Amino acid sequence: SELEVLRLVDQGGAVRKVAATQMNATSSRSHSVFTLKVEKRTFEKTEEKTKETMLTSKINLVDLAGSERAGKTGASGETLKEGAAINKSLMTLGQVINALGDLAKGKNVHIPYRDSQLTRLLQESLGGNASTLMMAALSPADYNHDETLTTLQYARRVKMVENKVERNEDVHEKEVRKLKEEIAELKNLLAKGE
Repeated sequence: SELEVLRLVDQGGAVRKVAATQMNATSSRSHSVFTLKVEKRTFEKTEEKTKETMLTSKINLVDLAGSERAGKTGASGETLKEGAAINKSLMTLGQVINALGDLAKGKNVHIPYRDSQLTRLLQESLGGNASTLMMAALSPADYNHDETLTTLQYARRVKMVENKVERNEDVHEKEVRKLKEEIAELKNLLAKGE
């Protein structure tokens, strides 16, 4: 139910590590990935039996920690190490996005999904049978001009990725569904007298 989903999001948010830096009082020290699996079951009764069809989908809600310039954040010790790890995973994600953009242009390239846990986890969402949306958080402050510009360039690169969403279903079921749709369309045309 919706309440269960919200409870799980809150539970995940409660264990997410944050730390104060000179740029952000509650700076995320890690990325957050919330995966929701959705199933839709339909039952079709015929004279002989009842056939169950199940469509499944997976929704990944991803909150990426922002890239950090060590000099601006004033981070040190463990917070500095976390910032470096965040930047490394974002760089790898950028490389995957660039490679997927090149692939969409027809170039034969290697997609480095395995170079980061984040990109491996998001492989299906990035270059597979998926619909992907990116929202970027920007700062209007002059002080953060460089970070805002970099974020906008990152988001523009994401637009170059082309995913093809297809319904995953059994080949025979797909053919039966197409034939049924064609029969319904032909019946509709006959009813109209065309």
